[in-house]
Amino acid sequence: MPPIRLNTLHDALQQRLGHRFKDPDLLLRALTHRSHGVEHNERLEFLGDAVLNLAVSDLLYTHFASSPEGDLTRVRAHLVRQDMLHRIALSVQLPDVLRLSDGEARGGGAQRPSILADAMEALIGAIYIDAGYGAAQGVVQRVFEPLVAETVTQTWAKDAKTQLQEWLQARRQPVPDYRIEATRGRAHDQTFVVVCSVPGLKVEGSGEGRSRRAAEQEAARIVLERLLGDAS
Repeated sequence: MPPIRLNTLHDALQQRLGHRFKDPDLLLRALTHRSHGVEHNERLEFLGDAVLNLAVSDLLYTHFASSPEGDLTRVRAHLVRQDMLHRIALSVQLPDVLRLSDGEARGGGAQRPSILADAMEALIGAIYIDAGYGAAQGVVQRVFEPLVAETVTQTWAKDAKTQLQEWLQARRQPVPDYRIEATRGRAHDQTFVVVCSVPGLKVEGSGEGRSRRAAEQEAARIVLERLLGDAS
């Protein structure tokens, strides 16, 4: 089978990222979902997750020079979560270049937050292999800088579950209920879906995460946003 050549969409993506691959195969692999074939992006995603956490930590350490460790940790968790990676993936137009099976593509896979977030991490891992940490760090800084610039550390001074519980207690409401609605993936690479519900106010929200705790936090955040929106 002849090698797949990069096209104008790949060129445009590299321009948006600010990195041109010396090894085009790395770029193609980073954009390949496991449904497409055996040369998929899951190993690059694993590596990219670690590189992303280090690069974002570096960025926050510089940007919030006077903030304590706890606040920096919470801000980092906010920035590297799935919905933020999904947002960044859309900003660099990843859906245009994802490689999916026909069935996955017909099912809307190119717009699925989990697939886009994983591909974004895989891209960062591919850039790290292609040109080293400095290049990967530079891309992370470029795509995350607008988000960091709009971040106020105090907003995440308490995690979402704590904020939600305190908001409910202040209004004499019982604590929320969390339940696992689904678990997807293999045993060592699972995604949890958790529903957070506040029966007394008839509000609930669903969150996904790579751990039960992360999914609970995401669900709590969604519920809190809905309650605050209703209260405004």
